[in-house]
Amino acid sequence: MGENASFWETLIYAHPVCTTWKQEAEGSIYHLASILFVVGFMGGSGFFGLLYVFSLLGLGFLCSSVWAWLDVCAADIFSWNFILFAICFVQFIYVTYQVRSVAFDREFQELYSALFQPLGISLTVYRKIVLCCDAEVITLEKEHCYAMQGKTPIDKLSLLVSGRIRVTVDGEFLHYIFPLQFLDSPEWDSLRPTEEGIFQVTLTAETDCRYVAWRRKKLYLLFAKHRFISRLFSILIGSDIAEKLYALNDRVHVGQGFRYDIRLPNFYHVALPETPPVQLSHHLQRGSPRRKPTGVTNCSS
Repeated sequence: MGENASFWETLIYAHPVCTTWKQEAEGSIYHLASILFVVGFMGGSGFFGLLYVFSLLGLGFLCSSVWAWLDVCAADIFSWNFILFAICFVQFIYVTYQVRSVAFDREFQELYSALFQPLGISLTVYRKIVLCCDAEVITLEKEHCYAMQGKTPIDKLSLLVSGRIRVTVDGEFLHYIFPLQFLDSPEWDSLRPTEEGIFQVTLTAETDCRYVAWRRKKLYLLFAKHRFISRLFSILIGSDIAEKLYALNDRVHVGQGFRYDIRLPNFYHVALPETPPVQLSHHLQRGSPRRKPTGVTNCSS
């Protein structure tokens, strides 16, 4: 115990206490370095935040090195600050290389800005998603079919980038698919990874369209490797299906001008005592929400 006490006493009291303080302030280079340190530590996260931090900290350490060399004339202070400057410079170059390595084409960059960046998805994660679709944007010409009812197998998941898709069943219009919406989210959600199926609707390009497609098996392999990406797509697909259900809800009526509400599958907006209630809940338990419910008719476009 006595040895420990003497060690701490030596550590604390071995050096003389400052009795007089230096009257003149340090040079402008020292204060510039301090300002760069303060501003540098205010940087954010992500690639560009790292570039911001390492660039300002590197400049701050460089100024400290110059100050140690010219004003203090201390080799140890100069050496440590110069080493830290070199580390920041190497880190800046490395992050810059990473930013350039995850650069995308214009359409993928716009897709990231519109859909993935607001969700806080980093560029490195987004790069894995883009590579899974081979970084390819597919063109679908006007009046060409993406899928045909009862014929096209469900073997991919596609996201519309531009244009408009018309969804029909037995030649009857159901709803449109707009940019940043999935073309086949209901079909994807209705099947397990080991199951196969075919489209129950027809998807036709009403204008020239561009879309991104992920092959089913390849996307499931990506989900198995990265659980975060699996949860991300689960949220996006669920939100997309909800939008399609509400698009159908706006077109469904049950006669005499009354509109059906899918949020309350056992009730109408206005009760009709003379009309027996229509039960639709079993149609929404499994399968495509695009499927036309039995016992109701669609409004004319």
